[in-house]
Amino acid sequence: MAGRPPTSAESATESATTTEADLPVEADEPAEEPAEEPAEETADDREPGSATASGFRAAAHRFGPALALYGAVKLAGFAAFMWLLETSGHYRTTDPRFGGGVHPWDVLGTWDGLWYEKVAQLGYDPQLIPEQGFFTIKQNSAAFFPMYPGLIRLVTNTGLGLYGAGMLVSIVASFVAAAGIFAVVSRLYGHRAGVIAAGLWAAFPGSGVEWAVYSESVFVALAAWACFFVIDRNWLSAAVVAFMAGLARPSSVPLIAGVALAAAVALWKRRDGVVGPLTAIVLPPIGCLGYLAWVGYRMGHLDGYITLQRGGWLHFFDWGRYTLRAATNVLRGETNYLFAYPTEDLIAVVVLFSLPILLVSLMSKRPPLVLAVYTLGTLVMVLGSQQMFGTLSRFVLPIFPLLIPLAVALARVRLRNLATVLGVAALSSGWYAGYVIFQLGIP
Repeated sequence: MAGRPPTSAESATESATTTEADLPVEADEPAEEPAEEPAEETADDREPGSATASGFRAAAHRFGPALALYGAVKLAGFAAFMWLLETSGHYRTTDPRFGGGVHPWDVLGTWDGLWYEKVAQLGYDPQLIPEQGFFTIKQNSAAFFPMYPGLIRLVTNTGLGLYGAGMLVSIVASFVAAAGIFAVVSRLYGHRAGVIAAGLWAAFPGSGVEWAVYSESVFVALAAWACFFVIDRNWLSAAVVAFMAGLARPSSVPLIAGVALAAAVALWKRRDGVVGPLTAIVLPPIGCLGYLAWVGYRMGHLDGYITLQRGGWLHFFDWGRYTLRAATNVLRGETNYLFAYPTEDLIAVVVLFSLPILLVSLMSKRPPLVLAVYTLGTLVMVLGSQQMFGTLSRFVLPIFPLLIPLAVALARVRLRNLATVLGVAALSSGWYAGYVIFQLGIP
């Protein structure tokens, strides 16, 4: 026992026999060394910024594989899309407003992209101007929600033009969306499934607008992270992000409903206090309803936005009659319906038939309430509305929970087979998710 400092118990029992003469012997031992241990535990404090660097490394380790896979799949599909545009050359003779341009990449700023650029540059002037003919109301930029054009305008302060700013916002947002999809799926079904889900979203039908001057990437980024914060029971963050999503697209309504219902359940069960869940119920609708109310006020009609959508774009809820009519026409090889684009509409039919399978598979996995409400609500809005049938692929793009059954199934596949599936999907998406919707239809 010589040379070992006595324990507290030994000191207590031997205090009667310990003499002061014994103390120098104990003092010669390295008794001060244990006192230095706390300094080692806070070694990061001696290096400013080391905690931040450690956080970045942890984030890169966590999200890196998902973002790398998303980027690889997306880049392959984008390259195939650009190659098809260049080799066909159709964009050179097409109206620059409707899929044309000088360069292949100009196509990415056409159609709705021009509206977003207009809002970013000039702002809004909500009006209901009657017209004679097919459309009864003159189209107006108020139909496009402000979040995405607002970000474009902000980025133009860097010196980028409207097109460049729009593309930058969309591309960056697409990676934020992929990270959010990974976060949700990996939290529920494992890391490998989360990585695969991010890759699948890059090749999802309609994914050509993820790297275009369109608002889908921004909206999905907000939707995915709002869902994650709900699952994480971080109600204040979920409330803020869902509020922002309400300013991005009208399809935010099912998301807001999902967040609110999940928060109401938490409030009823008294699991997370009152302030957080209550904020998640009250705050998110303000963004969407506030914009709709402002548009209605400026137009002088409370339902001004709905009137504009119906008269200016023939887009309104009809309980699915148009969807049924268009789908049956496509199956019969006929075009007796509005906005018929045979190739794009055929892809839409394939997507339509896939939806029940994906939905049943998703529900069998008992997803959290927020995902179930968001998925079902968005499907009702999309399938129950009259719109351009071919745009079905784009309108279901935000329903990322539908990727979960595929991601979970592919997570069990060997790496070589998985690479083959994703590789083929990546290259093919350049056609079905890019060229078809921008050149053979309407995105």
